[in-house]
Amino acid sequence: MTTVFLALISLFSFFTDLDHQLLLAINHAHTPALDRLMVFASDRYVWFPAYALLILWLIDIFRRQAWPLLPLLIGAVALADSITSKLFKPFFARLRPCHAPGLFRQLHLPDGCGGQFGFLSSHAANSFALAVFLLLALPSHRFRALKIIVFLWAGLLSYSRMYLAAHYPSDVLGGALIGAALGVGAAWIFRRGQFGGSYGRP
Repeated sequence: MTTVFLALISLFSFFTDLDHQLLLAINHAHTPALDRLMVFASDRYVWFPAYALLILWLIDIFRRQAWPLLPLLIGAVALADSITSKLFKPFFARLRPCHAPGLFRQLHLPDGCGGQFGFLSSHAANSFALAVFLLLALPSHRFRALKIIVFLWAGLLSYSRMYLAAHYPSDVLGGALIGAALGVGAAWIFRRGQFGGSYGRP
């Protein structure tokens, strides 16, 4: 039993060290141009309007079919945000890298430091909930450009959180998995309800 316990501690230490090393590698690969891009990508005043425009576009394209699509999409994103920010962060109380003693002095912080706790990343959860839902809920043969764009956006947004040292890679990975799972669940409900029949303007 002691051997298993020690092995688990060793494994945990290995992954924690790997988490830190990956974060430092990403954070130290900085340039002034990347600083501006990553701060821009992480800014909620950028992606809130972008999401609002996406919702308006979906309403325009789908008309009556938008009524089951949008509540499920918004619900998946809102649930991803609530689970990560109101459940995981206070429960695990894992300090963000930029608040971690012994680590923050090694970090490049072009956007300062956010809230105290960082496990899991709400940015990653929200963006992947949206991307996965649209991938699975929309017809496979249509809207390919939109699907590519939302996944590229989710990837950029998630990377920016590590670049800015707001989250460890494990925070981002965990958030992305939570978001993706909620996106799959919401898309399954959408398809199960047979809401995905006909799309587009009449």
